[in-house]
Amino acid sequence: MSTEATTAPEGTSPSGAGPLGRVRDRAQLGLCAALAVVGVVVLVDAASLGRVTSSNDPIGPRAMPFVVGGLLLLVSVLYALDVLRGGVGEAEAGEDVELGQRADWKTVGILAGAFALNALLIEPLGWVISGALLFFLSAFALGNRHHVRGLAIGIAMSLVTFYAFAIGLGVNLPAGILQGIL
Repeated sequence: MSTEATTAPEGTSPSGAGPLGRVRDRAQLGLCAALAVVGVVVLVDAASLGRVTSSNDPIGPRAMPFVVGGLLLLVSVLYALDVLRGGVGEAEAGEDVELGQRADWKTVGILAGAFALNALLIEPLGWVISGALLFFLSAFALGNRHHVRGLAIGIAMSLVTFYAFAIGLGVNLPAGILQGIL
């Protein structure tokens, strides 16, 4: 690993600002503008919600979209100020990824197949069976070769998520062929 010193071109600073503080990185400012647009859209959409309150929920459903929209606008303004002052993101130190190596399309194909199989089987077989297959095939694609343990963990995870959705959230996932059993 070499530690070469790089110098900025004459009349510019290493932060990306040119002469007289002009920012050359318009992509970051574009992201600020996109965040602001999303914030405004969320606020406008929140304003169109009807006023619904109850004794259990005196605030109603309008509060959270206003908070999210306001925070999006705040982040966009703070980010724009940082960019205009010459702030740049820290260069990534790197990951355990060889950029010169080809993609592992076999793994990607198995994962895509697992998700497609889940989408096809969730209604007829139910979430517990299709979810167990999804978890098992995903673990297999990512390198797990303990098939019995992988399937047992897949079944356990799909049962836990089935009951977490049903009991915790009140959302009934499809039971499929296990309709009377679960």
